[in-house]
Amino acid sequence: MHVIAAPRVVADGLPLGPACVAVEHGVVVGVEAGQAYDRLGPDLVLDTGVLVPGLVDVQVNGCFGVDFVGADPAGWAEATRRLPETGVTAFVPTFITAPVPDLVAALRRTAALLPGLTAGARVLGVHVEGPFLSPRRHGAHDPSLLRHPTRAAVDALLAAAPGLLRIHTLAPELPGALDVVRRMSAAGVLISIGHSDATAAQAEATADAGARMVTHLFNAMRPMHHREPGVVGRALVDPRLVCGLIADLHHVAAPVCRLAFSAAAGRVVLITDAVAAAGMPPGEYDLGGRELAIDPLGLPRRADGTLAGSGLRLDAAIANAVTAGIDLRSAVDAATRLPADLVGRSDLGRIAPGAAADLAWLGDDLRTRATWIGG
Repeated sequence: MHVIAAPRVVADGLPLGPACVAVEHGVVVGVEAGQAYDRLGPDLVLDTGVLVPGLVDVQVNGCFGVDFVGADPAGWAEATRRLPETGVTAFVPTFITAPVPDLVAALRRTAALLPGLTAGARVLGVHVEGPFLSPRRHGAHDPSLLRHPTRAAVDALLAAAPGLLRIHTLAPELPGALDVVRRMSAAGVLISIGHSDATAAQAEATADAGARMVTHLFNAMRPMHHREPGVVGRALVDPRLVCGLIADLHHVAAPVCRLAFSAAAGRVVLITDAVAAAGMPPGEYDLGGRELAIDPLGLPRRADGTLAGSGLRLDAAIANAVTAGIDLRSAVDAATRLPADLVGRSDLGRIAPGAAADLAWLGDDLRTRATWIGG
């Protein structure tokens, strides 16, 4: 057994403060609050910062020069090895809009290579974002590749690699989309509303059909109006919908981040929506087969200026949320426990007996200083 002590620990059932965490065989076996250092004889004492559960990112297109949808085994190994530098111990790689046969091929290729990834951050399934999106809210997605859903297309995605497709983002106002929501939800796929011009009523009907998430709240969707709340308004008040949020303070301004956490308390999940350029120097990179460049603020953009994902780290998202006025525990929960629960992994994203010993040590600046996966 190994014991880690820290001046602040975000653990289930304990107030934020000093605590010791005991780990054995890759699992948390005990947590004790207070200055129990002398009695327990910790193997490691962290003298600053905060010990938090390993971070969980449910929307990340790529990082460190790797675009997941087209990456080879070496690229996947590099990205999964380096994501823990940012505190991330588990993630859902995201494939954006492409022809359905290309997405099917990418899912099959990913299923074949995952068994070979024996180190680094855990892969929790794949998030397919598109191609059933609104041409009015396509954002950085190639509008020429968007399409209405068909049964054949949905069948192909579900059959490509059974069990691998974990999250699917679509625009529910498209013809036949609600049938897709019901079918994919029944197959165990988490449906998220995104890149959508849906009204509030249409968003409500989508939640009635089984949708449980909204993809990057505020971005690429009908904005909230006091007479027509749209997807944003529905998401903020509907307890069934979890709100993904890119808290880089550029996609969403600090006061609006605070508004989201206040209105949808316990339902905001911090995501990066990071692309291959994340963690890389300025230059030109690829997102789903289309070129993008990093602007002077470090934001990935298409040639027309459209934001194309982000260069955000998930530990930085926590720090930004705290800067915006969110309390530390809520910000950490939004990047750990809540996304883990969203994808059905209650063994991750928490420091509690029986949970996997995935841990991150954040400095006083909330930047990752060390990460442990499975102890």
